[in-house]
Amino acid sequence: MAPAPDRFTRFVAIDWSGAKGHRHAGIAVAICAAGDAAPTLVAPPGASAWSRTAVLDWLIARRDEPLLAGFDFSFSAPFVARGAHLPGETDTRDALALWAYVDAHADDADLGAASFLEARRGRHFYLGAADGAKRDFLHWRVCEQADGTTKPSTVYDAIGAAQVAKASFAGMRLLHRLDDRIPVWPFDPLPDRGAAIVEIYTAIAARAAGLRRGISKLRDAGSLDAALRAFGSAPHAPLARYTDHATDALMTAAWLRHVVTRHDLWHPPTLTARIAATEGWTFGVA
Repeated sequence: MAPAPDRFTRFVAIDWSGAKGHRHAGIAVAICAAGDAAPTLVAPPGASAWSRTAVLDWLIARRDEPLLAGFDFSFSAPFVARGAHLPGETDTRDALALWAYVDAHADDADLGAASFLEARRGRHFYLGAADGAKRDFLHWRVCEQADGTTKPSTVYDAIGAAQVAKASFAGMRLLHRLDDRIPVWPFDPLPDRGAAIVEIYTAIAARAAGLRRGISKLRDAGSLDAALRAFGSAPHAPLARYTDHATDALMTAAWLRHVVTRHDLWHPPTLTARIAATEGWTFGVA
């Protein structure tokens, strides 16, 4: 069943970052309430930029609220096709075990994971030509193969502007640190009350707003308002700067509110219990 229309009253989209360091200009947090009011950006507490740890703390403080939060990173590595998350290295049988493994083997600042990938380059991760043929690293999760509207990257490809590897493995550390305080769908069932977390992909929201491939980034007020309007949202309050991170988060928060009651998004026909446990699913891939 999809959640009741009044199950969630606040919707959060988080544009994520796997960058090294303690504060990250690439993180943006947007929130909107039920209804049609435009999403707004959440200012990082006591700083000019968010840290990953601050995002974790912000969410945990709201774990009892009827809040649905979406993170823009891959919640797991492929498992179904090869029977392991990191073949030859891990015996993790579900994504939660993978999160614990990554967290135990990464000591980067602020829940980063760059060193985890660098230590395994050429074995599991592609970071450049010295690692061999890139095609040998191209393995995808079932939901990534099922997504017919966008072109998701694999978490094993850690080079280039479109790569999601560093952000995803850093995100897995955050998911592990939640320590069961907020359910994460579909690894956990959707709770009857309180907060919940889903994986999102901002390109899915962009396609739903009518933006074509290659021009899915919104860099001005008019384009952002047009995307918000597609999701039944009022125009946004002007921003000081129109960055891809800010506009992605604002647009996707409105999209999440717009589609939250769609049964097909909560029950994709190819999402089996095994896939849910080992790989998870991107909310929005039906």
